[in-house]
Formats: sequence, C-alpha cells, structure tokens
Amino acid sequence: MALAACSTAPTAPPIERLPGAAQSQAPALPATDAGNEVAIYALSLIDTGYRFGGKNPSAGLDCSGMVSYIFGRAANYRVSGSAADIARQGRQIDPSQLRAGDLVFFNTMNKPFSHVGIYLGDGRFVHAPSTNGKVHITRMDNPYFARRFEMARSYFN
Repeated sequence: MALAACSTAPTAPPIERLPGAAQSQAPALPATDAGNEVAIYALSLIDTGYRFGGKNPSAGLDCSGMVSYIFGRAANYRVSGSAADIARQGRQIDPSQLRAGDLVFFNTMNKPFSHVGIYLGDGRFVHAPSTNGKVHITRMDNPYFARRFEMARSYFN
C-alpha cells in the first residue's frame, strides 16, 4: 500500500507515537471555531478525486494540496508546500491533545512527514491518499496509519 508523498522532512523531531487504542477513549478537547470550520470544510470534500500535486477540488487534490486548500478557504490561514513543509508550521502537540482541525502527519513512503491529514475528532482524520483515489475518512488506530504516525500539529489557539 503506497500513498503519494510530499517532499523533504522537517527539522522538528517526531513526538510519541499514538497508542493502539482508539483516541475516543480520552476525553475530547473542545475545538476552536477555526478548527471546527476546517473539519466541516474537509467533510465537504469527501470523495473528491486524488491527483498528485493537485491543489483544488476541480482538478483533484493530493494530501498537502487538500490541507492548503481547506485551511485557506475555511480559516483564511495560509499553509503551503509539501506535507513535510507544512509539518514545519504550526505548533507541535501531544497526540492526546488533538482537536478538530489539527493536522496529523505520517511516514508513508519511508520518508518522514510524507503524508498529512486533518483530524476530525473521535480518532478519525480526513486525507487524500493515492491508494483509494479519493478524499476519505480513516481512523487513527487503523493498523497501517497507527504504525506510521509521526506527529500532530495545531494551527489554532
């Protein structure tokens, strides 16, 4: 199973990997208004086609293009570049502190921070993997992604 990647690794070291248990077992932190807007907008793009390097829904999206597009439209917040570039922005957080709208990063191509998704809450995230060909929701405790989780970052207070 291979996912499209997005470039070089950030300098920030990864934090502790997610445990195998579902995130929903911990009490949920309240999301910010901007984080909620990002999560809701991400849901509106479910089933949008995948395209490597894609930056808008009409042409197709890759993981970093999806994040950049959603953050710009839903929160008027500029993030750009590859998943690794985006991983250099924002504030690193402990996975137990994830809230809707935060970003989750994975090593999916034997390259650190090669995939990014938007956390929705309840242990789920939206992402644009090349394998499925469409934007969809996946659980953080999915065996494939749980083993490859690297870091969580927040962009909102």
